[in-house]
Amino acid sequence: MINYEELTEYVHSFIQYAIHEDIGSGDHSSLSCIPEDKKGIARLLIKQDGVIAGVSIAEVVFRIIDPSLSFTGFINDGDTIKKGDIPFEIEGSVHSILKSERLVLNIMQRMSGIATETRKYVERLNGLKTTILDTRKTTPGFRFFEKFAVRTGGGENHRMGLFDMILLKDNHIDYAGGIDKAISTTRKYLADNPALGHLRIEIEARTLDDVAKVLQTGGVHRIMLDNFSMDCTKEAVSMIGGRFETESSGNITLDNIKDYALCGVDFISVGALTHQVKSLDMSLKAIKAP
Repeated sequence: MINYEELTEYVHSFIQYAIHEDIGSGDHSSLSCIPEDKKGIARLLIKQDGVIAGVSIAEVVFRIIDPSLSFTGFINDGDTIKKGDIPFEIEGSVHSILKSERLVLNIMQRMSGIATETRKYVERLNGLKTTILDTRKTTPGFRFFEKFAVRTGGGENHRMGLFDMILLKDNHIDYAGGIDKAISTTRKYLADNPALGHLRIEIEARTLDDVAKVLQTGGVHRIMLDNFSMDCTKEAVSMIGGRFETESSGNITLDNIKDYALCGVDFISVGALTHQVKSLDMSLKAIKAP
């Protein structure tokens, strides 16, 4: 998982922007009717079954907004939750709790929806070797949290961005002048930049002929079988014969993902994990306001 220092630094930057967006010149709803020295307690209430994600993020959010708030967690990220569960309790300044409320809920509802959906896909492949991956189809500015949620649900991250893996997709190949040129120029680029030698190379294949060209050229780590039928996937995996990692992508759903995995691919990437997900319902409820 992500180390705490990295998490805090990223969340701090994100939260500062989110606070400015939400609070602006002040939380006038709270300022107008609640004394600034008021203390209270609130609990996160789960309203829908699923998988929880973002508890650790929520703790950081509360700490950034008000270090004096006391956070007590009862349920951990990745745990299965039921309607009525209480993942955490927060105690301290009522103004600080109310400033944090919507931001914490927006983050956790989205993350928990992603973790819940990811878990469904992962469970379909129980006992199989295939790993579920996400994609770069994420919300701008929120990718860190969404990919964190995928891992919380049991999936893995394909890559964080354009900087930590080379993926030669259809447009790269077409602009480069073909599969062989795309691979050869990429290999030269890495050779000319030794500091980037750790980057892995994946290339997209759109047809079985593309697979044959990649096998003839070599020089990659993984072949993505994009929008292949089940029969073509089986044939491609047979052609590749373990020389390179294999990944299926495109038009893969909960209904057919196991069938694709049974074709023998190492990975399946699913954009729907992050871009077609419904948030999980939950709320932050005051239980004490002395």
